[in-house]
Amino acid sequence: MTNRERFIKTLKCEPIGGQVPTFELVFFLTMEAFGKVHPSQRYYSQWNQMSYAEKSLHMNEMAQLYIDTAKKYGHSAIFVHPNPGDLEHIQWLLELIREKSGNEYFIMMHGDPTWGIPDGQTMMDFSIQMYEEPEKLNEESAKRVENALETARKLDERGHLLDGFALCSDYCFNVNPFFSEDAFDELIVPYLKEVIAEYRKMGYYSIKHTDGNIMPILKQMADCKPDAIHSLDPQGGVSLPEVRKIVGPDIALAGNVNCGLLQTGTDEECRTDVLRSLREGMENGRGYIFCTSNCAYTGLQLNRYEMMIEIWKEYGNYDRMKF
Repeated sequence: MTNRERFIKTLKCEPIGGQVPTFELVFFLTMEAFGKVHPSQRYYSQWNQMSYAEKSLHMNEMAQLYIDTAKKYGHSAIFVHPNPGDLEHIQWLLELIREKSGNEYFIMMHGDPTWGIPDGQTMMDFSIQMYEEPEKLNEESAKRVENALETARKLDERGHLLDGFALCSDYCFNVNPFFSEDAFDELIVPYLKEVIAEYRKMGYYSIKHTDGNIMPILKQMADCKPDAIHSLDPQGGVSLPEVRKIVGPDIALAGNVNCGLLQTGTDEECRTDVLRSLREGMENGRGYIFCTSNCAYTGLQLNRYEMMIEIWKEYGNYDRMKF
């Protein structure tokens, strides 16, 4: 099987045998790993002044960097951060990745129209509006859903260059969700359910991401029927076995390696946590994607991430589980 095929079978919670798939929502450590700035961090102040040849060089380098990252670390999927982010350049970048890698990798990008935790400047106003004018937020949500679906339709018309979307609106702090269960039902669930269902009709898979303590709203999220839930954050008290009990056997689980511990813990603490995540994730024999509980973020030591990957290579194989 290709990496893409293994990833899709895992999203379907089908047994795959062999190595557990892995990927990262973002691998920001490209400067240390490859001597190149991550595509999402590039700032093109003169992009519109560039010749086609200059733009092409940049686009080709970005596409190759995504592929090189996947190859080096055994990733089965590539999460693309289009930059620039207009439809023309999204299509160009996706076409280049497909041209260079064929159908080897599952390719996705962000596509979540639901509300996430607002930033500090808007949090008070948003919180007031949640309780005083929820209907206005819902009107905006309906527009956001339609815009997301229109982008998906246009990409589909141009050759179905994507396999799926990562829905990256964050709902939770480490201690609890930002939204009460009632507010989540009113403001998030209808639109999350709709966008996942419509993506599925177009042939796209959906991976719902949110950090933090998702446990109070986990059942509501699962009822929206994403193909997978990410990041299962142990820093928010999220346990893989408990999540599996709540969501059942038909939603894939992705993540749970404590990325904070990867940064601040000892080598032995990190190794113990990585092994725990593999053991708990692989327990059912299917439906598990190995990765950090967030991403390989700027400031994380590359050698710690590479240690994590070496442990995965040794222990993350269904055919020779050593636990």
